[in-house]
Amino acid sequence: MTRPILVTSAAGGRQGKTGRHVSEMLLKRGIAVRAFVHKIDERSEALRALGAEIVEGDFLDIRSVQRAVEGAGAIYFAYPVQDGLLDATAAMALAAREAGISRLVNLVMLQSSPDAPTPRMRQNYLSEQVFEWAGIGAVHVRATVFYENLGALVRQSLPAQGAVRLPWGKEQTVLPLVAGEDVARVAVGLLTGPALTAGTAYPLVGTVIALKDIIATFGRVLAKDVRYVEITDEEWRGDALSRGYNPHAVTHLSALWKALRAAGLDPERARFAVTDTIEKIGGARPKTFEQFVREQQTQLAAQPLAASA
Repeated sequence: MTRPILVTSAAGGRQGKTGRHVSEMLLKRGIAVRAFVHKIDERSEALRALGAEIVEGDFLDIRSVQRAVEGAGAIYFAYPVQDGLLDATAAMALAAREAGISRLVNLVMLQSSPDAPTPRMRQNYLSEQVFEWAGIGAVHVRATVFYENLGALVRQSLPAQGAVRLPWGKEQTVLPLVAGEDVARVAVGLLTGPALTAGTAYPLVGTVIALKDIIATFGRVLAKDVRYVEITDEEWRGDALSRGYNPHAVTHLSALWKALRAAGLDPERARFAVTDTIEKIGGARPKTFEQFVREQQTQLAAQPLAASA
């Protein structure tokens, strides 16, 4: 019997939901999936109905991680933007090494280095090193900001105020973005494809778009006048915390906004480029930002609920 692929964050969180997409894409191919979820709920039951094996556990509980990894053939590791990444990495690396895993696809952020602009990105770099030291065939998918994250941010002000209120600088600020589904397609390609070279990183940028074009796209698709209102970092931080975003995510995003604004002031630093990995490994051209907005039109026009990031 073929050993299942262990997919973490499989139920789907509040960001790109890549674990959910990876699970569904593998199941559609007839590949056995062991879905690692934080709790049993309607989301995990929907995956079970699709044929996934459901394992309830905690990234930070080494025993539950070991139980989830035992007997698996490969692993997709996607840890949410919250505290605990390095502890979770150590637990997974140990469990994977004990279980003889030789292929692990690790989702991190586009910039992953000791000098990256946010604390989370610097933790991503350390996470990569731990997985490589473990000798478990780890490769790293370095994804930029998800369309889904941008959509969630925009929903905080657009439906009620007709404005996008964010601390992103002037409308010339350029953002590299990607669809969560495109990231998942690449992950599936890496999990199921030919042998991989351990330690390889795969940068994923689906589109490079100026803020003014983002605003114009919302206006065109939603058929309404959409304005951009620049706010301060302090205003954004206070609003995000009041809506239930966790402090780790707020600290990361605040630093990211500063980095994007700085890149917008320096053309040499803003030369982001769309990567061909999505098409070559994921098997499809990257989803455009307008495609995403059209697909999410109803949700983007709805009033948001306060929720943790």
